[in-house]
Amino acid sequence: MRLLRSTDLALRVLMRLAVSGGTTPTTRDVAAAMEVPYTHAAKVVAELQHMALLEARRGRGGGLALTEKGRTASVGAVVRAFEGDGDVVDCEGATPCPLNSGCRLRGALRQAQEAFFASLDPITVADIVTSPTGPLLLGISARA
Repeated sequence: MRLLRSTDLALRVLMRLAVSGGTTPTTRDVAAAMEVPYTHAAKVVAELQHMALLEARRGRGGGLALTEKGRTASVGAVVRAFEGDGDVVDCEGATPCPLNSGCRLRGALRQAQEAFFASLDPITVADIVTSPTGPLLLGISARA
C-alpha cells in the first residue's frame, strides 16, 4: 500500500511541529523545509487545522503550532482521515471486475488494509519524533 502525498505530508507536518520547541513556523516555512509546493502544504495544514491537530495564527507573531490533541493523535487515525476508507482496489470502477460476485481477494485486501491501520493506531505523533527522528527534523528545519 502506498500513502497519498497529502497523507505523507500531513504526518511530516505534524512531526515537524512536534519538535518546534516553542517556535511557530509558517506554512511557507514548513513547505520550504519539506520541499513541497506551498499550495499543497496549505491544503494539508487547513485539513489538520480542521481536525484540531494544529492551530494556525495569522499576522505578525503568527504561525503553526501543534495542539495537545495533535501531539497525542494516533498515526492510524491521521492516515485513515487522509486516505479515506475506500478499498485498496476499485472492483466497481468504470469497468467492474467480472469476478466481483465471487471474489475472495477483495475481502483479503480489506483485511490487510485494516491490519495496516490497526498497527498504526497505538502510535502517536509524540512517539514518532523521539530520538533519532526529532533531532534529524530539527536539522532539516535549520537548513530551510
